[in-house]
Amino acid sequence: MSVTRSSLVPVLAVAVFMSGCAGTVELGRGGASAAPGGLGTLVPSGYGTLFQDQFTLALEQNGLLVKVTPLEESVILLAAPDTYARLHRLAESNRKALEADARASNVSLFLVSFFSRQPNLTYEPEDLHIVNRGLRYRPLAVRAITPGWGGQRLGQEESQIAVYAFDEAIDLEIDLAADYQGRENSGWATILSTLRAELARVRARARR
Repeated sequence: MSVTRSSLVPVLAVAVFMSGCAGTVELGRGGASAAPGGLGTLVPSGYGTLFQDQFTLALEQNGLLVKVTPLEESVILLAAPDTYARLHRLAESNRKALEADARASNVSLFLVSFFSRQPNLTYEPEDLHIVNRGLRYRPLAVRAITPGWGGQRLGQEESQIAVYAFDEAIDLEIDLAADYQGRENSGWATILSTLRAELARVRARARR
């Protein structure tokens, strides 16, 4: 496991869901105001249908596939119930330790996986950054989920997974990017459209 403090570096452009759970959850974070069709509304839990890959940023470099999934309730609540249950457990079971490691509260959590399409690939956990609001966010803390994480080496068709803590200022209501060693996926705007459409469907299902 590795732990680093965050560093915010100006950049030129912003390039970059518990079955049976009752009640409502407030969506949205990062200080963004609620807008019509935005995530800043209240919805009941248990009505989402999205697959994890539908709200995951993926990028590939030299045979290494990196996937970055936000673990905020505003996003994972819109996943299918079994996916929401799994991701919710990951977030809740790691949040306190990550906040302690990061010496911060209300951190933004992301599930990160490294997958190798080739034998004997290495990876650098701290080279995964989030670009948002014109700033580059480095991880505050990282906690391994898979046992081989610390080796930083992958066999062919092998994955290593961890939960990352980033600064709470990251705003999921606007476009963001995942960046690994200069390779970037800035497709969050498309994902955000998917989330907003699913939010409308969740509200309709809940009314019925």
